[in-house]
Amino acid sequence: MADIQDYNSTPKYETFSYLPAMGPEKMRRQIAYLVNQGWNPGIEHVEPERASTYYWYMWKLPMFGEQSVDTVIAELEACHRAHPDHHVRLIGYDNYSQSQGSAFVVFRGR
Repeated sequence: MADIQDYNSTPKYETFSYLPAMGPEKMRRQIAYLVNQGWNPGIEHVEPERASTYYWYMWKLPMFGEQSVDTVIAELEACHRAHPDHHVRLIGYDNYSQSQGSAFVVFRGR
């Protein structure tokens, strides 16, 4: 029983929230994977107290057909600068299955 850990009350959001925080290079590789799959990047943001609700605010329109990782990162950073207290997440929309192929929080609000 010594191996059992107490429940951590930190809220979990999306795919990678149960893993240690990603550094800039790992984040870049995840964005590259999303783009290489042909998924359309979309950015959403929300206040931390509303993060568990179903609807987040969309930052601009999804970036249909975007192939540049740097462009996606620039938009993520622009959203974070405009809303520094909000959580910001990246979503990969899969045209084929008409669903989200991936979604993960890039910046956490205060």
